[in-house]
Amino acid sequence: MKTIHLVLAATALTLAASCGQTSSRTEAFDGPAYLNPSLPVEQRVEDALSRMTTNEKIAVIHAQSKFSSAGVPRLGLPEVWCTDGPHGIRAEVLWDEWDQAGWTSDSCTAFPALTCLAASWDPELSLLYGKSIGEEARYRKKDVLLGPGVNIYRTPLNGRNFEYMGEDPYLASRMVVPYVKGVQSNNVAACVKHFALNNQETNRFTTDVKVDDRTLYEIYLPAFKAAVEEGGAWAIMGSYNLYDGQWNCHNDRLLNTILKGEWGFDGVVISDWGGVHITDEAVTNGLDLEFGSWTNGLTEGMSNAYDSYYLAKPYLDKIKAGEYGEDELNDKARRVLRLMFRTNMNPEHKMGKFTSPEHSEAARKIGAEGIVLLKNEGGILPLDGVKNVLVVGENAVKMMTVGGGSSSLKAKYEVSPLDGLKAALSPKGVNVSYERGYVGDASGSYNGVTTGQDLSEKRNASQLVADAVSAAKNADVVIFIGGLNKSDNQDAEGADRLQYGLPYGQDAVIEALANANPKLVVVNISGNAVAMPWVDSVPAIVQDWYIGSEAGNSLADVLTGKVNPSGKLPFTFPVAMEDGPIKTEAQYPGIPTGKNFAMFRFTEETYSEGIYVGYRWYDSKGIEPLFPFGYGLSYTSFEYGEPSANSLSMTKDGGITFTIPVTNTGKVAGAEVVQLYISDKESSIDRPEKELKGFGKIFLESGQTGIVKISIDADALSFFDAQKHEWVAENGEFNALFASSSRDVRKTLTFNLK
Repeated sequence: MKTIHLVLAATALTLAASCGQTSSRTEAFDGPAYLNPSLPVEQRVEDALSRMTTNEKIAVIHAQSKFSSAGVPRLGLPEVWCTDGPHGIRAEVLWDEWDQAGWTSDSCTAFPALTCLAASWDPELSLLYGKSIGEEARYRKKDVLLGPGVNIYRTPLNGRNFEYMGEDPYLASRMVVPYVKGVQSNNVAACVKHFALNNQETNRFTTDVKVDDRTLYEIYLPAFKAAVEEGGAWAIMGSYNLYDGQWNCHNDRLLNTILKGEWGFDGVVISDWGGVHITDEAVTNGLDLEFGSWTNGLTEGMSNAYDSYYLAKPYLDKIKAGEYGEDELNDKARRVLRLMFRTNMNPEHKMGKFTSPEHSEAARKIGAEGIVLLKNEGGILPLDGVKNVLVVGENAVKMMTVGGGSSSLKAKYEVSPLDGLKAALSPKGVNVSYERGYVGDASGSYNGVTTGQDLSEKRNASQLVADAVSAAKNADVVIFIGGLNKSDNQDAEGADRLQYGLPYGQDAVIEALANANPKLVVVNISGNAVAMPWVDSVPAIVQDWYIGSEAGNSLADVLTGKVNPSGKLPFTFPVAMEDGPIKTEAQYPGIPTGKNFAMFRFTEETYSEGIYVGYRWYDSKGIEPLFPFGYGLSYTSFEYGEPSANSLSMTKDGGITFTIPVTNTGKVAGAEVVQLYISDKESSIDRPEKELKGFGKIFLESGQTGIVKISIDADALSFFDAQKHEWVAENGEFNALFASSSRDVRKTLTFNLK
C-alpha cells in the first residue's frame, strides 16, 4: 500500500508538470478545470472540491503516515508531504515510526538556529535563509516546511528558545516575513509555529495559559500576524498547550476569530503531532489538517491507525449520523486543496537544490553575521600575532546538529569549532592544541541518527581541569568553548532547563583558566542566556549559537577578524534568574488545577507580568542586565550624527522617515545596527519606557559615513486597547531614540502625533 501511494504521488506530480508545459505553449487545455494551470487557484480549488466524495474529503484532512497526508488518486491529486525544520530538512523516517528509513541521500545542509538568524538583525539574510532551506525542501519533494518558529522568549529556561527569534515582537516580525517569502518562493509552504503562547516545554501538553488581551496582541501575536499578513504564510501550526481552557490545535478564538477572522488567513492550520484531543472541537474550531505522533495520534497500538484520528472515522461517523453537515468539511478540504495548488500542483514546478556550495556559503555567512561579541577588553580579539593557541571545552568538538528534538538533523557534514580554528590558523603557522576541560554529554545520537564521535573520557574532573590549566600557562591565548548543548534539560524540545547557570562544572573550569592565563576568550555556545559569575575575570566573551554545518568556520571567521562581528543580542542576559519578570510558580511553570481530561492533568499558568517581557521589564524596574537586548560589540567603533526627519509632526494616516548619519571611526570595516525605540512621553495608560519599532543595518569602511533611514507610521505609536478591541495611537509628543542597544541610546528626536 505504501508503494502505491508513492507511485500515485509521483504520477500526479508528473501530470502537474506536463500541464505547466502545455500552458507555456499557450495551447488549448482540454481537461478538467482543476488541472488547468492557467486558471486562478481559487477556480481550480472549487472545481476539484466539487468532484470529491465525502470520503475523499475526509482522507485529505488527516495523516496517512508519519509525515504525509493523502491525495485523491482518482483525480490525480498528490499526497502532501511535510518535513521538520526550521534549521534543515529532517532525515527520512519510516512510514509509521520515528525510526530512520535508512536512506543514504537525505543528509542535509544544517543552517544556523533561528536565534542566530535573529541576532544578525538582517532581513536580507533572513530571505537568503528561507530561499536556501526552501530549495533543500523542494529538492527532497517536501511540500510543507514545519517552521519557522516565532514564539516569544519569555524565560531563559525554555528548552526550545534556540528555535525562535528572541524576546521582541517587532524584531521577530521583521525577521520572519522574509524567511516565509524565501521558503515559499520554492513552492514550499512555510508552516509558522507554534500558534500561540507556547513559551515553555515543561508541561507543554497540559499548560492552560491565562493572559490579558493587551499582552496577547502586543507581545505574543505580532510575529504570527506579520507572517500571515505580510509574509503570506500558507500554513500555521497549532501549539500543544491550551489558551483560556481550549487546546490550541482546536482553539476557537485563536484559529477562527483571530487567525482566520481578523487576519484573513486562507492557508492550512496544521496540528502539532498529537496535539488534537476532541473531535467536536477539531471540527468546529479551525483545525484543517491533523497529524499525530503515534499511529492513533497519541499512543501506540491502534490497529486501524490513521482511520482513528479525530478528523478521520470519528468525524465521518458524525457526518453520517447527521451531527454535522459538510460546510466545515468543505472549508478544511478547500484549504488543503489550496495548499496543493500552491505547492506540488504549482505549474512553476521548481526543482530545488540540495547540499549545494551556495547553501554552505549561506550557512557560513548567516552564522558569522549572527555571532555576538559581548566583551573584548585589551583587544584580545581578533586573534593576531599569536603562535600558540589553546582551545578548551567539550563544545569545541561536540557535534551539535544531532539532538534537540524535532530540529535534530542528519547533516552532510559539520565543521567543529576546533577544526574551524585549525583550518584558519594552522596555515599561518599558529599551533592550535586542545584540552577537554570538562565532560558534558558524551552521547551522540538522537532518533537513530548518530554522530559517530567517541567522546568517552577516562580522566576524572580534577585531572581534566589540571591538564587544561597546565597547558594554558604556555599558551599565548586560551579559548574556552563551552555553554549548553542539545541534550535533555538544556537546549532541547520536551524539557526545560533546570538551572540558569552553566552545567557540568564549567564555571570552575573558566575560573581556573582565568587564573592561569590572563588572555582568555570564553565562547558560549547556546540558544539561551546563561549566568556568567566569572564575567569580571574574563577579558573577552563571545556569544556563539548552534550554527550547523559551518559552525566552526563561522566562529573562526569572527575570532580571526575575517569577519568583523556585527551581531546583536535578540534577548536580554540577566545577571540572575531572580532579576527577571518570572517571580512565582503561577507564572512559571504553572500550578496544578486539579482538573483532568483522560490522561491529562492540567496546569494553569498566568502571564501576570503582562507586556513587561524582556528589556521592557528591566527598563521598568531599573535593573541592570548582564548584557542588554540589542547589545553587541565590534572590532571597530561607530559614531552617530544628529538625526533628522522629513517632518516632526505626523497624522494617524501618515508617517515619518528618520535619517541618521553613522560614521565608522575605527580602523577596520564593519557593520552597525541602528535601533529605533519609541517612547511615549505622556500616555493615558501604563506603557513601557521604550519599545523597538525600527532598525537598520549599515556596512561602512574605515572612516566612511553612511545614512540610515527608518520609517514609521502610527502603528509604531500604538497600544492595544482591550476594551475597544482596537489599536490606539494617542495624540501628543513622542521620543525617537536612536540606539546601539536597548541600554545605549545615542541620540533623541522629539516629534508629535496629531
